[in-house]
Amino acid sequence: MKSVLIVSNFLSTAGYTYGVCEELAKRLQITGWSVITTSNKPNRLMRLVDMATTAWQQRNEYEVAQVDVFSGPAFFWTEAVCWTLRRAGKPYILTLHGGNLPQFARRYPRRVSRLLNLAAAVTTPSRYLLKQMKVYRQDIQLIPNAIDLSWYRFRLRQQVQPQLIWLRAFHSIYNPSLAPRMLAQLLLDFPDIHLTMIGPDKGDGSLQETQHITKILCLNNHITFVGGVPKTAVPEWLNKGDIFINTTNVDNTPVSVLEAMASGLCVVSTNVGGIPYLLEHEKDALLVPSDDPEAMAKAVHRILTEPELVVRLSANARNKVQHFDWSVVLPQWERLLETVKGVSQHA
Repeated sequence: MKSVLIVSNFLSTAGYTYGVCEELAKRLQITGWSVITTSNKPNRLMRLVDMATTAWQQRNEYEVAQVDVFSGPAFFWTEAVCWTLRRAGKPYILTLHGGNLPQFARRYPRRVSRLLNLAAAVTTPSRYLLKQMKVYRQDIQLIPNAIDLSWYRFRLRQQVQPQLIWLRAFHSIYNPSLAPRMLAQLLLDFPDIHLTMIGPDKGDGSLQETQHITKILCLNNHITFVGGVPKTAVPEWLNKGDIFINTTNVDNTPVSVLEAMASGLCVVSTNVGGIPYLLEHEKDALLVPSDDPEAMAKAVHRILTEPELVVRLSANARNKVQHFDWSVVLPQWERLLETVKGVSQHA
């Protein structure tokens, strides 16, 4: 029996975003793997305890582990989980996430280097992180975030309508307040413009700030706040618009952008973190500086007035995202897990 422990944030049942880790677990099960997952505890401390205890108590139930790595306090939890895995004699793969990880690594280079080099293998879904983190370990492997293209009905955009979509969690690092500030600059030329903002509230006040700015700018009739939606509903919501805006200040390889590309929306994104490693300006997206409402408004204006640009962005985006389909990515995970599960691991 092929068996794996996946250590990450399985929080969709608690109202959070459905993670790539959850889809990976499901697809490995379909292909014959016995999969143990941890943790779905919303409380951070309880989640850490659950991760560590699961890794130890169920050590006879899995052959290899895969552990997601983020910056900030989550990094130190990963250290604790990996220590437990080594004590249990289990080989493990680390997967690097988050646009802030390179900055974090510069603050704690020795700890980051030690964590990465004790793993049997290290992967990342981002070319940006691959380049930035190689100084800490040379043989990091690129395995992209994946989506199931069959879920997304591609519609080649030709004559677009001023219908915009934003899909992300409401958190300061994603800078949602940029959206209404940008939209206000387009209202004179496009009085029927509308933005749909989809995503859960992360509780740091970003949602309330965005709603407040919307009210101040008299945009209540032009912006709809949907809240979080089930993963299965995302394709339907995306197809309600023609232009996708990504306002983030920090980013890596966002699945939401991949989903928009798969659906044929024209993408306008801030040019931060891993975004320029994913998107090519003028070819499959328009890239603008971070927190610049004027620049983002000008990019959206171009899409609304340049039909040739619309067709180029829509078609090229769909072509690029073919490489991110699960049919391509899942075999990469299976090969790596098979390779690593026989590696001896010691504390």
